[in-house]
This record gives sequence, C-alpha cells and structure tokens, in this order.
Amino acid sequence: MAKTLVSELSNEELQRLMTLIGGADSVELKLTVPEAAQRGALMALGLDALDAQIRQVYFFETPDLGLDGVGLVVRARRSQKKGDDSVVKLRPVVPSELPSGLRESPRFGVEVDASPGGFVCSGSMKGVPKADVRSTILKGGRIRDLFSKEQRALFTQHAPEGLELDDLKVLGPIFVLKVKQPMEGFRYPMVAEVWLYPDGTRILELSTKCPPAEAFQVAVEGRAFLNAKGVDLEGEQQTKTRTALEFFAKELQASA
Repeated sequence: MAKTLVSELSNEELQRLMTLIGGADSVELKLTVPEAAQRGALMALGLDALDAQIRQVYFFETPDLGLDGVGLVVRARRSQKKGDDSVVKLRPVVPSELPSGLRESPRFGVEVDASPGGFVCSGSMKGVPKADVRSTILKGGRIRDLFSKEQRALFTQHAPEGLELDDLKVLGPIFVLKVKQPMEGFRYPMVAEVWLYPDGTRILELSTKCPPAEAFQVAVEGRAFLNAKGVDLEGEQQTKTRTALEFFAKELQASA
C-alpha cells in the first residue's frame, strides 16, 4: 500500500496525490491479491467466509461502455440484511474544481482510492432507491426509479448528450462476498471483498479506509502488517468495476 503512495511516484505525481487527498473526505487503500494466493491470504488474516455479507451488484451502461468513457459509473446494489442502495459516481475528479452546491450535498462524498496500481479520486452521489432493485430489473421497470433527483441530475449533467438513464442496459449482476473485521496489530478494520465473475474467475480485494490526514502513515503500517502476514503484495492489480463492465459488455455485444 505504501509503495504506491511514496516510492514509485514522481515528484509531480506525489504533489498531485497530496492535493487530491487534501480535498477528499476519506482515503481507501486497496490491494488485489493474485488468485493463486487468495486462499492463503484469507487464512493468514483469519477471515471467516461464514461472516461474509452477500451482495449483488448491477451496473447500468451502454453496450460500448460510453459512460465509462466519460468518467461515469452508474450502479445499484442489493446487500444481505442491509437493503438496496445506488450510486452515480464521477471519476476522476479534482475536489477543488467541483461545484460548491454539489460538494455541500450530504449525499455526495469525495474519496481517493490508492493501490499499488495507482490512485484515483472519485466523487459519489449515493442514494436509497424508492423502487426495489430486484423487482425493477426482473420486471423491466424504469432504471430512473432506482435513483434520486440529485443522482439523476448529476447523471444528466455528465452523461453523453441525449442519453437517458432508461436508455442504459443492465450489466450483471456480480455476486460479491464482503467481510469486515478488526485486525489485531492494525488500527483500522480490514475489508475483504471477493467478486465472483460468471466465467469462474474471481478478484479478492483487501482494503481499509482512513481519514486523509492519516493516509501516508496508514499506508506504511498496512503494508508492513500485510507483509508480516505473508500476503502477496507484488501481484498485478485488477479493478473490480472495470473487469465487470468489460465482461458484461462483451456478453451484451455477443448477444446483440
């Protein structure tokens, strides 16, 4: 984790990262573990699959990933024993360049994600759908009903001209197992998410969130903690969302 924040960055990149962190609400430090090392990592960290929350994630996109091309992610999610939620996400963003009205919304948050593969700052407008996600998708209901007025306005402002939420295709779902628990010897809880793709592949992401002011110190501590546990820190990094989008876009195009 610390490797991304310090040693592999140029002075210009480090300055840009510090500026982004300074304007963010939180920082999430992430690491994806190579598939061959995933079982060992979970065992080393003492994470129990029976403690996992089951999630089902749907993305809404165009067949050619037109939203991804303009930095938009539109998602709805079902979570076991928690209920449904939705998000319209912008990335990358520069916190200081966001409109003041948007930044002041209690439902909008800015977060920097950092991993050994790089860093990105995103802004997310979150909401609780008034319509049931599962019923809406199974019955071919209106996608717009899963998003609040603020979310719809943010989408309209940043989506390609003329594209409406109800024009989007459903990509997914992806099944996700999430475990969050305190770690002895590390000051913040560790989150493990396993994303299970329909072709049998899976991504295991380990992450922890911290206040912006503590990001560099927590990155150092996190890397040392995982290294002491024998977790592979050098594997190729994967992005959960992009992998899902590309998988389902190909599937959608093949069936067209």
